[in-house]
Amino acid sequence: MRGLQTLDAAGDGGYNPCHGNKPIERSVGFVHEWIVRMERGNPWKTLPSGPLVAPSLLACDFARAGEQIDLALSGGADLLHFDVMDGHFVPNLSMGPPVCQRLREYTDAPLDVHIMVTDPAYYIERFAEAGADSITFHIEATDEPGKLIDRLDELGLGAGVTIRPATPAEAIDEVIAAVDLVLVMTVEPGYGGQKFLPDMLDKIASLRGKMRDDQRLEVDGGINPETAGLCARSGADVFVAGESIFGSKDISSAVGSIRQA
Repeated sequence: MRGLQTLDAAGDGGYNPCHGNKPIERSVGFVHEWIVRMERGNPWKTLPSGPLVAPSLLACDFARAGEQIDLALSGGADLLHFDVMDGHFVPNLSMGPPVCQRLREYTDAPLDVHIMVTDPAYYIERFAEAGADSITFHIEATDEPGKLIDRLDELGLGAGVTIRPATPAEAIDEVIAAVDLVLVMTVEPGYGGQKFLPDMLDKIASLRGKMRDDQRLEVDGGINPETAGLCARSGADVFVAGESIFGSKDISSAVGSIRQA
């Protein structure tokens, strides 16, 4: 069993503001990952400008995950999108921290983690320890989004906020300036392979008008070359695609088709 020690929000003893005035025990592995992560830095500060493609690992063939990840990266994928579902915030269950940790051991590609969970503060800690580079939480899942953003910053992670299709763009007005990334769900979260919701294009355009040039606007759900083009013209610049990449006979070329849309 690995040794344990107590870390605060900055990693060196105290309390975590997301969980109240109570010390949190962390493994030695967490200390190492925190140091490595701070050296890697926030990926949104170093990724190139222009459109980015983030293959959604939820759609990969898990029996061939390493092979398919390599094909996506060789085709120019900029980061890997990792969907987390807890069976409560959304009805399905998906991948947890151990899978994220193994991915971190396998690849140096940035891991863009989207947590669809009822307790984002808890899972931020778990996925930080597992090696996430950026974590995006749902505005609908928290009454204190500012504290979550502050915690992500303290951990050296990219900070993202996302909204479901039925949630108005105005729901994130108070925190939009503080995040690196806004994710617009273009399907109802919880299931892969859904059809793109064209009504979300107006929301994308509205949010883009509220964001700085250095902030990223990501879309996820039903993204293929056609819908990626629609989203890009509305202001999106990060494209999460699952079935259209990992369901393709030529994964590498599929990545390029999304980028060129």
